[in-house]
Amino acid sequence: MPKAYLILLLAVAAETIGTTALQASQQFSRFWPSVLVVISYGIAFYLLGLTLRFMPVGIVYAIWSGLGIFLIAIIGYIAFGQKLDWPAVLGLAMILGGILIIHLFSKTAGH
Repeated sequence: MPKAYLILLLAVAAETIGTTALQASQQFSRFWPSVLVVISYGIAFYLLGLTLRFMPVGIVYAIWSGLGIFLIAIIGYIAFGQKLDWPAVLGLAMILGGILIIHLFSKTAGH
């Protein structure tokens, strides 16, 4: 896996942790989850910035946001009991499909 993709995946992981902590912080009313939000987003944006050295911003953002949406929907379902209807599942599958198309076939992605 190229270095840029590894950094991008770490950025997605940090953003996903931050967004999960955001839900757990209960609108920043709980201290430690709120601290985790700030730290995780800081790490996520730093790593996202590093990725931009190697890949175009549009591709980076599409992958970062798409994977983040997909992962948060799964975490919301598992950890917080947030239900997904079939249109939501279909939409998430389409987002994942778009990410795979970019990764597997795009020459713009900077493989």
